Amino acid sequence: MKISNKRDLKSVLESEGFSFKKSLGQNFLIDDTVCPRMAEAVSGENVGVLEIGPGAGVLTAQLSRACKKVVSVELDTRLKPVLEQTLSGCDNVKIIWNDILKVDLKTVLAEEFGDCDTINICANLPYYITSPVIMMLLESNLPINKIAVMVQKEAADRLCAEVGSRDAGAVTVAVNYYATAKTLFGVPRSSFLPPPNVDSAVIELTLRDKPPIEVKDEKHFFRLVKACFAQRRKILLNTVCNTMGISKDDFRSVLNKAGISETVRGETLTMEQLAAISNALCK
Repeated sequence: MKISNKRDLKSVLESEGFSFKKSLGQNFLIDDTVCPRMAEAVSGENVGVLEIGPGAGVLTAQLSRACKKVVSVELDTRLKPVLEQTLSGCDNVKIIWNDILKVDLKTVLAEEFGDCDTINICANLPYYITSPVIMMLLESNLPINKIAVMVQKEAADRLCAEVGSRDAGAVTVAVNYYATAKTLFGVPRSSFLPPPNVDSAVIELTLRDKPPIEVKDEKHFFRLVKACFAQRRKILLNTVCNTMGISKDDFRSVLNKAGISETVRGETLTMEQLAAISNALCK
C-alpha cells in the first residue's frame, strides 16, 4: 500500500468508515513529492519535530524517516484507526489527541523532546485557523528553531511580505517581530484529498533571538499595529486617533518628530517607523 496514492488512501479511509468534515477544514496532504521537501525543511541530526494536524499520516511518515522523534497533535479522534494503519512501523511517532490551541506546548516540548538538540514545528494547517495557530506559536516563547507550515497561497504572500509593502498586513508585522519569513515553494490544489478550491504554499519561519526593533511596551506596539491596518487605505492620522482615542494634535506632533508625513497610510510604514510611533506614544 502506498498511502500517497489517492486510490490506496481512499481505500484505507473507506475501510475505517472515515468521512471528511468541512467544519474541520480537512484537506489531507497526499503528494509524495511535497512531503519530503517539507520534511527536509525541518529535519536534521538529533532534531525533534512537533507536527500539527497529521491528517492521513503521509507527511508524518516522511518526518519519521527524517527526524529523531515526531509528536503529532490531532483533534479528530476518528483518525485513530486510519493512522494506526498508515503509520505502522513508525516507532518514533507519538500522537496527542487534542486541540493544538488548548495544548500546554511548553510542557509537551519539555517532556517529549528533552533528548533532542533542536525542536522544529511542521504543519499542514486548516486555512481557517492559520493565523491563530501561527501567532500562538510565535507568542508563546517556545524553545523552537523554525516552523515549516503549509498555508493558503494568499496567506503565504501576506505572511512573507515586506513590512511597508502593499501585500503586508498586521499579521506581517507580528510575524516579522518574532521571526524571519520566506516562501519555500508553491503547492497545487491537486496535492490534497479532497482538493481545496485554492492553491497553497509552504513557508518557513525562523525564530529570532530578539526582535529587530526595540519597543517600550509590546502590548501597546501591537495595539498600534492593529489600529494602523484596521482601515488600511485611510490616512493613518484618522485611523489611529479614532481607534486608540488619541488627540490629533498629539499624534501630529509624534509624526512630525519622527519625520513621517501627516498623510501617510499605515500600510506603508516600516517596522522602525511603527516602533518609533509606538515608543513616542507610550508614556
